[in-house]
Amino acid sequence: MADDTATQTRRREMATEHLLFRTIEYVEARHPGLLDQLDASLEHLGDPATDDTKDDEAVRTIARRMIAGARAAG
Repeated sequence: MADDTATQTRRREMATEHLLFRTIEYVEARHPGLLDQLDASLEHLGDPATDDTKDDEAVRTIARRMIAGARAAG
């Protein structure tokens, strides 16, 4: 079974998100304030797309959900 590019991209994204999420939880447990710092940085986060799919706020919403999830897990 050959994997197409979209499938590989999805799998890579899921693995990266999991590892990043666990790293954030680990660091926050040892250095409280990381999540606050990340939350405060979101105004600088944007979508690098240059076409009509560009949506800075959608990218920030995903980041906010990740931060909220890390807070809830901690």
